Amino acid sequence: MDAECGTERGFGNLACTLNCYDREIGFGNLERPITEALKLGERIMIPWLKPGKTAVITGGANGIGLAAARRFMSAGMNVLIADRDEAAMQAAVDALPKGTGALATMLCDVSDPEQVEGLRASAFDRFGAVHCLMNNAGTALGRPEPWEDLATWRRQLDVNLWGIIHGCHAFVPSMLDADGRVAIINTGSKQGITNPPGGYAYNLSKAGVLAYTQSLAHALRQRSDCPISVHLLVPGFTYSNMIARFVPQKPPGAWTTEQVVDHMVESLERGDFCILCPDGDTPPELDRRRIQWNADDIIRNRPALSRWHPDFAAEYEAFIKG
Repeated sequence: MDAECGTERGFGNLACTLNCYDREIGFGNLERPITEALKLGERIMIPWLKPGKTAVITGGANGIGLAAARRFMSAGMNVLIADRDEAAMQAAVDALPKGTGALATMLCDVSDPEQVEGLRASAFDRFGAVHCLMNNAGTALGRPEPWEDLATWRRQLDVNLWGIIHGCHAFVPSMLDADGRVAIINTGSKQGITNPPGGYAYNLSKAGVLAYTQSLAHALRQRSDCPISVHLLVPGFTYSNMIARFVPQKPPGAWTTEQVVDHMVESLERGDFCILCPDGDTPPELDRRRIQWNADDIIRNRPALSRWHPDFAAEYEAFIKG
């Protein structure tokens, strides 16, 4: 559950993606350059979201990953979903649409780089190319204090952060040779940006995802004619399978996984780097103010996480109300 704040659209969102599309919208056969279209706030065609293209989704048997698989297949894409849960994988196969793009599955623990390399080999052997890599696998494990339960801290980082690093190390070299535009989408968290107290290990793992994804986008931007665009998906409060285990009915303020994926696709059409998702409880302006307050802790030399410090409670509430 991502009930905390996310990233404001503004971490270089256009700069991180402009280089990874053709100089013209789509495949260079339209009239106006992509830079001009984006300045005008127009949407662009997602060149890989079409029949015959292939997406690989880790953590694809549940939640946002499954919703993305359904959306991609409805567009005619081939999809390879990877997950550790064999039963959930079979349920996903039964639930996904038939008669659209091809569906493949593979059991994979993303914390193991050899298994992720096997996933890459399987994808390219089966489909010949990968046009979208969605590093979505993640977990939330307990809530140890920063000095407790080292095993939980390691496992949290192994899945949430190292799983994404393993995915990029396995797939990026092959995707750099892509014939046409391709994309990498890493799933982060609002908690990795504002670091709310309690889920310390989870927050650290998702803060690492933010930093790594920014670095990946920048590094690829330095390459001439780079075919890869990089995007950070930051969900809001989302009613996923993980939440449903504890909350049988969807809370009114939670978004469905389908709403998250719809917002993701709209953001990809705008060329966004940071795909910040609102929800029924958290409009975009509230996210922006929460993020600004968190950044100002450093700029103004306030105590760590002053948003939750009793001495700053009144000031924070006034700031949030504007």
